[in-house]
Amino acid sequence: MKQMKQLSRCRQLSSGAHIAPGSISPRAAILYTAVLLATTLATGASAEAGDWPQWRGPNRNGVAEAGQGVPAEWSDSANIVWKTDVPGRGHASPTIVGNLIVLATADEQAQVQGVVAFDRTGIQKWITPVNKGGLPELHAKNTHASSTLASDGRLFFVVFHHHDKLEAAALDPQGTIVWRRDVGPFRPQVYKFGYAASPTIHQQTLIVTGNCDTSSWMKALDTETGKIMWEQEMPRGLLWSSPIVASVAGRSQLLLSGFEKMSAFDPDSGGPLWSTPCLTQATCGTAVWEGDIVFASGGFPKSETVAVRADGTGTVLWKNEVKCYEQSMLVTDGHLYAFSDTGIAYCWDAATGTERWKSRLKGPVSASPILVGDLIFASNESGTTFVFRADPGSYQQVARNQLGDESFATPSVADNRMYLRVASSAGGRRQESLVCIGEK
Repeated sequence: MKQMKQLSRCRQLSSGAHIAPGSISPRAAILYTAVLLATTLATGASAEAGDWPQWRGPNRNGVAEAGQGVPAEWSDSANIVWKTDVPGRGHASPTIVGNLIVLATADEQAQVQGVVAFDRTGIQKWITPVNKGGLPELHAKNTHASSTLASDGRLFFVVFHHHDKLEAAALDPQGTIVWRRDVGPFRPQVYKFGYAASPTIHQQTLIVTGNCDTSSWMKALDTETGKIMWEQEMPRGLLWSSPIVASVAGRSQLLLSGFEKMSAFDPDSGGPLWSTPCLTQATCGTAVWEGDIVFASGGFPKSETVAVRADGTGTVLWKNEVKCYEQSMLVTDGHLYAFSDTGIAYCWDAATGTERWKSRLKGPVSASPILVGDLIFASNESGTTFVFRADPGSYQQVARNQLGDESFATPSVADNRMYLRVASSAGGRRQESLVCIGEK
C-alpha cells in the first residue's frame, strides 16, 4: 500500500505517458506500433503458447493448454517456487504473457487503482496507477480491482470502476499507459455491490460490459486507440458476468448469461444472435460450452444451472437448482463439473444433466475451478484448494492444499507452473501474495 501511495505522488498517475484516443495521426500510430513491437520483443512480453492472456485462460474456458502439468500437492515447504507480496487488494486473476505476470490492484486507503507486474521469478518490475479517487461503495466480498486484465500479446487492458463510470486503459509491457477511455456510466443504486466483469478480446477489439439498474450496455473498443467500434444497449438490472467469445455451433458467438436468459451476440457487430429464457436475473460466472451446447449458472433471486443448445433454436436441454453464483464451471469430454457456492463438487452428463456424482467439500466459494491435464483445481474462500480428477465415474480427491486464509482469485497456469493470488491476515494486518507453484 505504501508503494502505491508513493508511486501515486511521484508519477502523478502517469499523466506524462498518456496518449489520448484519437489524438495521434495515422503516421504517428504506425510509428508507435513499430516502437511498441520492438519494446515488446525486447521485454519478452509477446504472446506465446502456454501463456494465460485473459480471464479463463488461453482457451477462454478455464482449461489449460494440452501438455501443461503442475504439482497436485504443495505446502510452505514443498513445490513453492517463490512467493512475493502484492501491494493493495484485488480479486483479479494473474494475466501471464511472455515474461510478465500482471495484476489489477487497489489501495483502498489512498483511493488508487492500478496495475502491478512481476517477472517469472517473482520480482516486481513496475506498478502503474491508473485512477485516483471516486471509488464506489462495494459488497464486502468485492474489491476495487476484481476485473482480470486481458492481453493481445502486445498491450495489457484493464477496466476499473470509479467516479460512477467504467474506464478502460491500455498499458505497454513497461507499464506505460498508451491510451485510456471512459467507456460508459456505471452507477448501481439498488445494490451497490461494485463491478466485477472482466473484458475479453475479439480480434482487434476489447469487449467491455457495464450492466446495472441505472444503465446497461456492452461496447467494443479498438485495441490500438480505445475508439468505440460498436455498442449494444442491454436490459437494466443486476449482472456481473463476464462476456466471452466462443466458437460454438459453427460460428463465433459472444456469450453472456443473466437477465433471466442465456444470450449470444455477434462479436463483430454486437448485434443479437439469439436468447433463451432461463437462469435468473443476477449471474457472476462466465458461460462455458462444448459442441453446440452452452452451460451457465446463477444465484439471485433463484438458483439455476442450465444447458442450452446454441444453434438459435432456444432449446433448453436440462436445468437444475444448483447455485454457482460467483464462480464459473468446467466442461470436458462430455461432462460438466462445478464447485457450488456451498462447497459441493458436482459432475453431470453434459448432454442430459444426469448427475454422475457429487461430493461435499467445503465452502463458501468465489474462485472458479481450472482444469490442468486430467486434474481439477478448485479453491474456496478460506484458501483451501481441492485437487480431484475430471472423472465421471466417481469423485477422486488427489490432494487438499492450504495457502493463506483467503482465496478469491482464480489461479492461472503457464509453462507448467500455477500462479495463485492469496491473502493472509495476522495481527490485524492483511497481506496479499502471489505464489508460484511448480517443481523447483
